[in-house]
Amino acid sequence: MHIARFSKTVFLQFSLATSIIIFGTTAQAQEPDVESCSFKPGVRALKNYPDVFNFYYENDMFTGTDHNYTSGAKFSWISANLEDYINDPCLPKWVRHLNQVSEKVQPGDFDSRNMVVSLGQAMYTPTDKVRSDLITDDRPYAGWLYLGLAYNARDDRHMDTVEIDIGMVGPSSLARESQNFIHKVRGIDRFNGWSNQLNNELGIQFVKERKKRILQISHPGGPKIDAITHYGFSLGNVKTYANAGLEFRIGTYLPNDFGTSPIRPASDSNAPLPANVSRRLSDGGVHAFVSVDGRAVAHDIFLDGNTFSDSHSVSKRYFIGDVAAGVAWQWVGGKITYAHYLRSKEFRGQKEAQNYGSITLSLEY
Repeated sequence: MHIARFSKTVFLQFSLATSIIIFGTTAQAQEPDVESCSFKPGVRALKNYPDVFNFYYENDMFTGTDHNYTSGAKFSWISANLEDYINDPCLPKWVRHLNQVSEKVQPGDFDSRNMVVSLGQAMYTPTDKVRSDLITDDRPYAGWLYLGLAYNARDDRHMDTVEIDIGMVGPSSLARESQNFIHKVRGIDRFNGWSNQLNNELGIQFVKERKKRILQISHPGGPKIDAITHYGFSLGNVKTYANAGLEFRIGTYLPNDFGTSPIRPASDSNAPLPANVSRRLSDGGVHAFVSVDGRAVAHDIFLDGNTFSDSHSVSKRYFIGDVAAGVAWQWVGGKITYAHYLRSKEFRGQKEAQNYGSITLSLEY
């Protein structure tokens, strides 16, 4: 009980700290260099450089199933470029300080940088929704509610991302309540076994990933083509793995970013803008994509069970992969993407590979 209360307190403190970082409205944080700044400074000064807001929703209802990774949702705020923000007297001091932090976690000669703040939830269930007892030969009930802070740094061909996620696994993730609400709205029977879910545990995950554009073809009047690789690793009591993959895109217009990813750390590929470009979603077009991702998994709390207490677990597979295909439509100021994912079996005894759909809406403001 004391551990759960402590974990909730830490999570709430992190939420408050992140909110202060995003909205930093203290007088000291917004104190300007009055002599140099020609207009009213503060958070509003950021509006001169449009942000992007991403809304992710993933669910296996798109494929007619309701188990394993059954639902995920995430909201992300992607900042404007931080390229010249250290010495800009018209911007809040907290922005300039964050850029200094960015340069420490992403050392190197990059053209531009930005940051991403995310709030997300994921839920996992076994196949049988009727049983209320512990299903020992199927995956545990589990939820994950988290906040993430990431830094992206890019040049024309590469983007490096460092991200840290912190949140709660277990009843404090509110996964049970979220699923029950959605099922009630949709008129679907509830899962009866949530009393067997993983215990409350504070989760921390550190992720580093690099993306690289290895192919780019563009001819007047013809389709545009590119290919983007990625590789990286995750460390923490939530998930520890190494991963690598490739995405191929073709269409009438390709965004100047680094591909499309499902909900996972380092997935917000709305890259910092190249130099002398003011907007990300400034043009329109359609493109299709296919991608693959492979992971060598050392630890997965949603299969291995709780780290610091006894809980239900299954025997996970150490090597898993995703294959995806999708389409994206971009217009001036927005983009919507749909992708269909096929994930290989994640644990021994799993009856079949999993399918799920993913929708992402991106809006520039």
